[in-house]
Amino acid sequence: MARIAPFERHTQRYERWFEQHEAAYLSELRALRELLSDPGLGLEIGVGTGRFASPLGIAIGIDPSLRMLQVARRRGIRAVCAVAEALPFRHGVFDMR
Repeated sequence: MARIAPFERHTQRYERWFEQHEAAYLSELRALRELLSDPGLGLEIGVGTGRFASPLGIAIGIDPSLRMLQVARRRGIRAVCAVAEALPFRHGVFDMR
C-alpha cells in the first residue's frame, strides 16, 4: 500500500517549495521538455499536483494522494487515484508514460 500521509499533510508545502525555488523548478521543466519532443497521449505516474504534467502537455496522471490530485485537477489534469502497480487503464492506451 502506498504511504501517502506525508503527501496528504504537506501538499501546500510542496507547492510553496516550487514557488520559492522557481529557478530550480524551471530548470527541471526545461530538462524534461528536451526529453519529451512530442508526448502524444501521455500518463504521468506520480503526478502529484500536476506541476510538471500541466506545462508539459501530459493530460492524464495518477497518484495515490487525493489532496495532490485536487490541485492537479485545478491545473487541468485528468487526475486518477491509483498506483503504478495497479494501473486502471488498458495496455497500450498511452503513447508515453
